[in-house]
Amino acid sequence: MPARVVLYTRPGCHLCDEARPVVAAACGRSVAWEEVDISADAALTERYGEQIPVVTVDEAVVGFWRIDPARVKAALKRR
Repeated sequence: MPARVVLYTRPGCHLCDEARPVVAAACGRSVAWEEVDISADAALTERYGEQIPVVTVDEAVVGFWRIDPARVKAALKRR
């Protein structure tokens, strides 16, 4: 089963804008990832609040605020 990589964001977040290309590069062409807007879901807003952007790999948080591509890649290798 492939890794599930999610980038949690919200509109108007400049760190989210910076995180998108970082996650895309870390995942490369072999790992699909999705972006989820937390403002559309009260539970996600409660969970992640001001920590966004948040990146998870298989539901485990691997980074927030400034996303480190090395941590994302390491999480993908560990699975």
